[in-house]
Amino acid sequence: MRIGVFFGERFEEIEGLTVVDILRRQGYDVETVSVGHSHHVGGSHGIVFKADFVVDEVWFKTFDMLVLPGGPGHTNLEKCDLLMKYVKKFDEAGKFIAAICASPSILGRAGVLKGKKVTCFPGYEEECKGAECTGAEVEWDKNVITGRSAGCAVPFALKIIEAIDGHDAAKAMADKICYDHYE
Repeated sequence: MRIGVFFGERFEEIEGLTVVDILRRQGYDVETVSVGHSHHVGGSHGIVFKADFVVDEVWFKTFDMLVLPGGPGHTNLEKCDLLMKYVKKFDEAGKFIAAICASPSILGRAGVLKGKKVTCFPGYEEECKGAECTGAEVEWDKNVITGRSAGCAVPFALKIIEAIDGHDAAKAMADKICYDHYE
């Protein structure tokens, strides 16, 4: 499983890096990708992070899943035409797309949430066009996995594992990291 996690300036550190950490612990090939012109990306709380690649260096066809962290800089992901082109292609192909916090709104504006059950940061529901927003910590509907906020980063990552390898694998990871709330 090869997963691309995309970072734009002012991304929410917990949402991006928690997911990368947990998915790498699971043994997935997780590549971090900056949508800017530099490998260095500044988070919304002043943490500067060095991505594995910049967006122009990756070959999207090798990814099995795209992950979009949220935060105040979520719109920087949406401004990346190459990423948005592949978000739509992944949806058309039924390949996994995961977004957390404000980033499900990007998927809504791209038209990939129609008829799906999703969650997002409170206040972004109207931008999740065509979706049923539940307010749950995490939702998984067909090929789309969404998370509500930074406080939901761990269950979001675990739901990604569940979507790929099943509930038992996600529960085993939850136990491994002593996360007692995964059912």
